[in-house]
Amino acid sequence: MTTRPSALPFVDAPTPETIPITPITRAQLEPWLERASEGRRAWVKSVGFKAERGEFCPLPGDGGAMERVLLGVLDLGDPWSYASLPRRLPRGLYAIEPDEGAALEPSAADDIALGWGLGTYEFHRYRGGPRPVSTLVWPTGCDRGRATRLLEGVFLGRDLINTPASDMGPEQLAAAARVLAGRHGATVTVIIGDDLLAQNFPTVHAVGRASARAPRLVDLRWGDERHPRVTLVGKGVCFDSGGLDLKNAGGMKLMKKDMGGAATILGLAHAVMDAELPVRLRVLLPAVENSVSGDAMRPLDVITTRKGLTVEVGNTDAEGRLILCDALAEADGEKPDLLIDMATLTGAARVALGTALPALFCTDDAVADAILSAGLEVRDPLWRMPLYTPYRKQLDSAVADLSNIGSGRFGGAIMAALFLKEFVRESPRWVHIDTMAWNVDNRPGRPHGGEPMALRALFCMLERRYASG
Repeated sequence: MTTRPSALPFVDAPTPETIPITPITRAQLEPWLERASEGRRAWVKSVGFKAERGEFCPLPGDGGAMERVLLGVLDLGDPWSYASLPRRLPRGLYAIEPDEGAALEPSAADDIALGWGLGTYEFHRYRGGPRPVSTLVWPTGCDRGRATRLLEGVFLGRDLINTPASDMGPEQLAAAARVLAGRHGATVTVIIGDDLLAQNFPTVHAVGRASARAPRLVDLRWGDERHPRVTLVGKGVCFDSGGLDLKNAGGMKLMKKDMGGAATILGLAHAVMDAELPVRLRVLLPAVENSVSGDAMRPLDVITTRKGLTVEVGNTDAEGRLILCDALAEADGEKPDLLIDMATLTGAARVALGTALPALFCTDDAVADAILSAGLEVRDPLWRMPLYTPYRKQLDSAVADLSNIGSGRFGGAIMAALFLKEFVRESPRWVHIDTMAWNVDNRPGRPHGGEPMALRALFCMLERRYASG
């Protein structure tokens, strides 16, 4: 499992055969036509080009060959306006050339490169090599390192999520973390199987023990001990049958993506380490398969967690919060400056916000605002939901400190977040993100399949928070 460092479709400089692409908004189209030659004006009108987002119009030269491309954009730096071009344009080398020689702002140049790069992603592991795509000259002013690390992080997350569970179990997820650690000089320890009990990670063990593939806890550390601690926790349920509270066929079909939180965290960790942000990074990934066997945890079993709280298992299909609670308790013990967990946790979050908008819960308003504003800026949005404490009593159990499910039918995403909050008491700033980690539609730059949602938003926030040291 790699981050594809050599697969990005960019070159350093144009050649005589390079074809310019002129981005243009709907509002700019009419002034452009007024300045154009009569022949070009007639051509653009004859093909019905309206400068809609992502729409393009090849302009022929005197000999009939394509001389330039007009591209409809939402705005100059909208990445999704460019994302369809690598596959739809005739194979060749292209360069962005704004209208009337206008200069690209660095942020727009970064976004253009990101959109073009994301448009080339293809998961081809099981069907031969990648299809050819067109190449772009790095946009002038682009931070190539930043664009590359974000593309590699997203590609890594997508590859991990898209890999079927037969080839992406707890062992393989841990191996991906080791590869990443080796690239960046990080250290990794992995606690496996019954050693989880010996080292007091009982809920990770309880969820994963029914599988023939042993559960494990991956612990990656990187950076200078003197820097602020940032800890990232990702749910790594490599396949979720629901356990004895078995899912139906429809509910189980996409459960290879139930490790999407861990995949997103690994992609984000790559970006953080590659940027050499001045943080002491720790990544914790509880990796399990929630299976059915004679050793499976049962409804109404009571588990004593790492924190010492007892949890009654109200439903074995609410397993993600169980593996996270031990990892969060471990992370919380170090009192990191910022603690972030990511999980494909509840269908309730999807009911509330749909599949494309992750739910953000946060104990610090300033951090929440920073994530939300970064998400809007980089077109990787989230929506904040409340940690509404009056609902906490619905987690009460008659026989244990708390249940892993609420007693009512509603507010399931909030109930899951409140459950996790019981295990975060020392960290001053905690972020919990409930994500789909899957594109249900097929859109330019966002193909159907695994998607590390909020990765770019979180990196932007971390970059701003810690880059100054």
